Amino acid sequence: MNSPFQPLAGLRGLKLRDGVTARAINGERMTLAIVDLEPGSSVPEHHHENEQLGFILQGSMTFTVGGQKRELHAGDTYEIPSHVPHDAVAGPQGCTAVDAFAPLRADWEKLERLDPFPPDWPPT
Repeated sequence: MNSPFQPLAGLRGLKLRDGVTARAINGERMTLAIVDLEPGSSVPEHHHENEQLGFILQGSMTFTVGGQKRELHAGDTYEIPSHVPHDAVAGPQGCTAVDAFAPLRADWEKLERLDPFPPDWPPT
């Protein structure tokens, strides 16, 4: 059995799109991801079968979920039901968010893997 413990800096990132990376760990039925968005980067409107819950660790992000738009800051949470369209734009300092997905984000397995690099969070 592999160790159940890993440092965030040791996880290989996934390139979700230009300016947006995720470090994900998979359990049997869910994915947990730390997502870093560079300042001004965006994730265009999309939807997926996965239910998504999350919160902002640092920075800010303008999020639209099912037509409702809100600027989120550190400590704010969000809930995205399965198949509901959503998009995001990072604020001027960028954003680090934590996302939980159920079921697993199996579609991420085909994404480009990055070599480990220092995370934006926790702050140093």
